[in-house]
Amino acid sequence: MKKQLLLALTVTIFLNFYSSAQNYPFPQHAEYYNHIKPSQYTQDQLDDHVKTFYEGWKNKHLINGCEDDQYYVYVDEGNMLTVSEAIGYGMLIVPLMAGYDLDARTYFDGLFRYYKAHPSYIMPHLMAWKQITNCINAGGSDSASDGDIDIAFGLLLAHAQWGSQGEINYFQEALLIINDIMGADASEGDIHQEFNSVKLGDWVQTSSYQYGTRTSDFILDHFRAFACAVNDSTWYDVVDECYDLVEEMQTNYSPETGLLPDFIDDINTEPRPADPDYLESDLDGNYSYNACRDPWRLATDYLINGDERARDAVVKINQWLLESTGGSVNHVYAGYYLNGTPAVGWTDIAFTAPFTVGAMLDTTNQEWLDDLYARVLLSNAASGGYYDNTLKMLALLTISGNYWVPPCEILNGIGKTHLKPSTGFDIFPTFTAGYVTVAINEEFAHQNLVMRVFNGSGIQVLVKPLADETSVALNVSGYPAGVYLVTLSTESGQSLGTRKLIRQ
Repeated sequence: MKKQLLLALTVTIFLNFYSSAQNYPFPQHAEYYNHIKPSQYTQDQLDDHVKTFYEGWKNKHLINGCEDDQYYVYVDEGNMLTVSEAIGYGMLIVPLMAGYDLDARTYFDGLFRYYKAHPSYIMPHLMAWKQITNCINAGGSDSASDGDIDIAFGLLLAHAQWGSQGEINYFQEALLIINDIMGADASEGDIHQEFNSVKLGDWVQTSSYQYGTRTSDFILDHFRAFACAVNDSTWYDVVDECYDLVEEMQTNYSPETGLLPDFIDDINTEPRPADPDYLESDLDGNYSYNACRDPWRLATDYLINGDERARDAVVKINQWLLESTGGSVNHVYAGYYLNGTPAVGWTDIAFTAPFTVGAMLDTTNQEWLDDLYARVLLSNAASGGYYDNTLKMLALLTISGNYWVPPCEILNGIGKTHLKPSTGFDIFPTFTAGYVTVAINEEFAHQNLVMRVFNGSGIQVLVKPLADETSVALNVSGYPAGVYLVTLSTESGQSLGTRKLIRQ
């Protein structure tokens, strides 16, 4: 009996360890494109700064609540419990810290369950943007784009970090969110498909806000990952539109500073900074508490993907900042008009930390980066608020080289399946809750073919002989939500390729 109990305990310990094993454990020290790091600290010390601040951030902001198996990122503002933006940030931070934090997967799954418990009433896989005391949705149960985008990307990080064979299929859940973010047309989701622009949320349908966007929602490295995950090049068009808008703002409205406004309006005609009180404050058309994230968001696309458009935009901002402050980090203010005039008289790490990430791209100004980083380190989680603490946490991860994006080869298939592009048939629509049409190309029509459907784990769920058909109606309404592969082959085994299908 003792041997059996010992064996059972050993198996249990092994399975628990295996289920939590990391593929990309902290620290990662990702291979960034040309950059500098703070020179006064070793790499080990930079990693220690991340770990120390993470403990403070986690203890103050990562809360087990609402349900026993849920976690949320606490936003300490009045009766506000959290927002989708905060959930998204948590779902970035936690998998990036996995390996150091042995409970990271538990926290991540709890954040995921919280997100699932608060869907948008418009697009069911997006998140209601705000909850207040007693976990109640408030401010309308619709979505905010940045929260949706970070949540989806967080699930891709989790898929790369832990795989998707556990209780939660991270990859399939990510695909469902990504497709709701894109929507079926310009009136759905978080993307305006006519202009390839990022909308403010899924609530923007036909109102005047459909021609507006928020520059801090230009999360370019995420969009590239989405393109890989759903095999949709439209996401690269979204990347290009974001960069076009950045260039227009810097050229036409902030040629001396490079600063970007919180919001841009009239993207359908002549894009311009939004008017005062467009959505949030009288600084909506200037560099304030939304746009303060831009140097970090843009810089990651250069560091990870090497896009020179990001580097050009960020270095322009950094060089203006260095000159305007006279090299004094105490003169980095918490908001600016686009001409560089300070809009307020105080400082805030929510501004200084992203500026510090941006300074990594300007390889000619090491001393300035060192000074900015030293200023960032002075703040502590205990005295900081949710926003500045969280942006500092994300900045420290990036500055230390511990921000990474899942390789495209992990995201552009299911499991280890290698997709062969289809030349013999097509599927439309590619995501649905009911029927899809499998249209066979004329070259292969009227032959004896075999259609197979595989689920996200690579298990065959349907095999159907086809004889003399030119098109087939495939009913997926009985399948669980997720991603599927559809293959066609001839009787002799010649492959007509593979198509990806999303069951909503």
